[in-house]
Amino acid sequence: QVQLVESGGGLVQPGESLRISCEASGFEFSISTMRWYRQRPGKEREWVGSISDSGVATNYADSVKDRFTISRDNAKNTMYLQMNSLKPKDTAVYYCNTPRTWSRPEYWGQGTQVTVSS
Repeated sequence: QVQLVESGGGLVQPGESLRISCEASGFEFSISTMRWYRQRPGKEREWVGSISDSGVATNYADSVKDRFTISRDNAKNTMYLQMNSLKPKDTAVYYCNTPRTWSRPEYWGQGTQVTVSS
């Protein structure tokens, strides 16, 4: 059974940092591209960033570039999103995702809430 389980969300103040995690199981994590998305209140879900299977290559949305960092630990089947200099507009439910491949469908996690507020 495939599972993507996000954790680590919570309430932080503007300017603070937070790291959220996505633990994967049931598919070959170490050879899978992984992505973070978020859905802000009243907005469509949007792509935040991606990381290659090896972790060497990352890409980010302009809105988070230079503040957010995606990493992964293939030995732990876990992806991370380090979020620094958080702003109220970063408040959202954050989802991890892996795109479909030739051998399996796309998968989504259930999401974790991040709230940035003073």
